[in-house]
Amino acid sequence: MVKLTPPMGWNSWNTFGEKISEKLILETADVMAENGLLECGYDYLVIDDCWSLKERDKTGRLVPDPEKFPGGMKAVADYVHSKGLKFGMYSCAGNLTCAGYPGSYEHEFIDAETFAGWGVDFLKYDYCYHSPIVAGKYLYRRMGLALENCGRDILFSACSWGADETHEWIKESAAGMWRSTGDIFDTWESVKKLIKQQEKLHPYNGVGCFNDMDMLIVGMYGKGNVGLKGCTDVQYKTHYSVWALLGSPLMIGCDIRNMNEETRKILMNRELIRINQDPLCRQPVKLTGIWSGEDMVMYARMLSDGDIAIGLFNLSEGKSAGRFNLDELGLPMSTGKTLEMTEVWTGEKFTVKNSTVARNLEAYDCEVFRARVVGQ
Repeated sequence: MVKLTPPMGWNSWNTFGEKISEKLILETADVMAENGLLECGYDYLVIDDCWSLKERDKTGRLVPDPEKFPGGMKAVADYVHSKGLKFGMYSCAGNLTCAGYPGSYEHEFIDAETFAGWGVDFLKYDYCYHSPIVAGKYLYRRMGLALENCGRDILFSACSWGADETHEWIKESAAGMWRSTGDIFDTWESVKKLIKQQEKLHPYNGVGCFNDMDMLIVGMYGKGNVGLKGCTDVQYKTHYSVWALLGSPLMIGCDIRNMNEETRKILMNRELIRINQDPLCRQPVKLTGIWSGEDMVMYARMLSDGDIAIGLFNLSEGKSAGRFNLDELGLPMSTGKTLEMTEVWTGEKFTVKNSTVARNLEAYDCEVFRARVVGQ
């Protein structure tokens, strides 16, 4: 399947891990459809690991755990579809999944056929317990080919964690998105680490095969499967802003049945979603800036209407300033042009003077602008 903009949705793993059930999935589908998330573009509802029995049936097929999913996966998929959503599931390129359930190694075609029969629209495909003598590119190519021939349009989400130089071969596999990182955890240290890993990978993101920086932890507050310490709302805001501006898929990981108002504001910032979903998905530019330390990270990205998305991200624990010259954006003073900047969180507007932007940011905070080229 070719997806033209970064996929958006919800995944069960970050909060629930193995504690999943038919009831949880149906309730989540209801909330996604009714609280504005679907309207904002979050349309994939994905069940992660731990959904099956520990053994295949006599015909070699995967079997949903009847205690967790008594109605079976086809019924779950039908309900999710009835809400206007798309249904996603999980498997793995190894003999076992990461949690020890049957993987799809050497069962790729029968599993793809099974998923298609259930009405699956999205497959997250992990990399645990894989063969040490078969290169990852062949394992993902196998499942990609199986999905392309299963009779249903299924988005292939390759989750090899960036291992084995994934970026060099993933587009060979028919994947629509690929995980470039190890697992995210609900800590600022984890978020910061994943952000710093991205710089060398920007050329490998784009329409049809999106660089997945892993699922969002916004709104988890230290609860759930990857909860750990939790983050502040300011840190969640910056986390979401980086993922959105860099064009990562946006897969929610919190329990959306219990979102507070701040979490809703972050996940439903329509201007950031508009930037994330820009149809050209151009490569971001890392700005060198002026007197910038390594924890003041600044990015710009050309948008399809001639605007520029610009993000200033203070990853440090103290106040810091983001400063850069418009010449870095291809807009020197000699052009007679400057930028009219609109900040997507506050709505603040200003026109850049003297071809230089200088903004003071609190610890862990960010500003993201949609900038329009105007006369000086």
